[in-house]
Amino acid sequence: MLKSRRGLLTAGLAVVVVGAIATASTLNASAETVPGAPDPSASATSGPADSADPAAGPTATESGDVPEPDASDLAAPTAAVTPPAGVAAPPGGTLETPPAVLPWGRPPARIRTGGAGVSSEVLRIAGLGAAPADTSGAVRPQPRYGPKGRVGNRTFVRSESTSGTVNAVPPSPAGGSGGSGGSAGPTVNYFYNAGTQVAETDGYYATAIVGKPTLATADYHTLAELALQSADGQQIVEVGWNVDRVVNGDDDPHLFVYHWVNHTPSCYNGCGFVQYSSTVTPGATLANGAAKKFGIQYFSGAWWIAYDSEWIGYFPESLWTSQGVPSFSRSGLIQTFGEVAASGSIPCSQMGKGLLGINLSAAMLSSVSFLNGPPVSLTVWSSSPYYTPLALSTRTFRYGGPGGC
Repeated sequence: MLKSRRGLLTAGLAVVVVGAIATASTLNASAETVPGAPDPSASATSGPADSADPAAGPTATESGDVPEPDASDLAAPTAAVTPPAGVAAPPGGTLETPPAVLPWGRPPARIRTGGAGVSSEVLRIAGLGAAPADTSGAVRPQPRYGPKGRVGNRTFVRSESTSGTVNAVPPSPAGGSGGSGGSAGPTVNYFYNAGTQVAETDGYYATAIVGKPTLATADYHTLAELALQSADGQQIVEVGWNVDRVVNGDDDPHLFVYHWVNHTPSCYNGCGFVQYSSTVTPGATLANGAAKKFGIQYFSGAWWIAYDSEWIGYFPESLWTSQGVPSFSRSGLIQTFGEVAASGSIPCSQMGKGLLGINLSAAMLSSVSFLNGPPVSLTVWSSSPYYTPLALSTRTFRYGGPGGC
């Protein structure tokens, strides 16, 4: 069931939501950038500055500067954070301590949030970073039951059967199956716009514009993400935003995390992920249209996930070593991409903003930066003519499309 409150988006509701904000703190998001605008938050280990192709047309700053946070707003490390339901508690109940600064070189600060169940549109109007998922019981997210595609260095999973797995269930048949059907089970078909690079790093980050693309009734999800793989392609850590009714219970964009061990998928927003932030958890609703930084960084035995101005949590390296992986503490391949999981060979869902990359208003994945790695030089490609990217520099590209229906 979708959230009935989604139809109540009005300025009056936005005022009510702003008035009900928890007294968390002040947002500290650095100036998000696109080609032609300097990135003041880039660390010394980042790649070279963007240099846009003049033929690509004019670009603009995605969001303006905001003040540095007061000392009271800085998110201090604490062991008092209790992992939410469905998220595994760390061994011994003690949380690891993250790096002192976020991957982009800024001190952590708590994200301003709305009340549980607030829509992505209201978050946008109110200028908030996130909101907890609906806790009214009207929706029942099932993060273990969402399919997940994957890309390599110009390689990708094109399709898979959901038969015999716990990682995918078919969407509502109301819009028609489109899958293979029969005893083999429904088929998930994946479509990608990606920027990839072979790179050994301690992690990386990028700016993504959070979108609310239309998800067709019979399709599984549409998303944008950062993915960091081991050199052999078997181990992966992911973070991004997704629109997925099975995983999230509605049509809004939500923060997600995911990981793979020995080429085996896990589940969204759990399966060993350790919650750290007391403000935002994976599965939180995000503001439609907001330009936000997402990051992945290895530090002190864990892969840490950063979003906006906070460390959200981490995947402990023990998730891999316990499965016989000798070490997974450096990347071998970086992938930044949009993905649609459809039930048919012709996708009906939008990717990004529903606009092809050639459009000046299309969604962007920008200012990709490595931590202790080589200069950034992404190879940008598409797996389908239904969605097309356009590289604007070695670090930034537009992507997306309306699908084929």
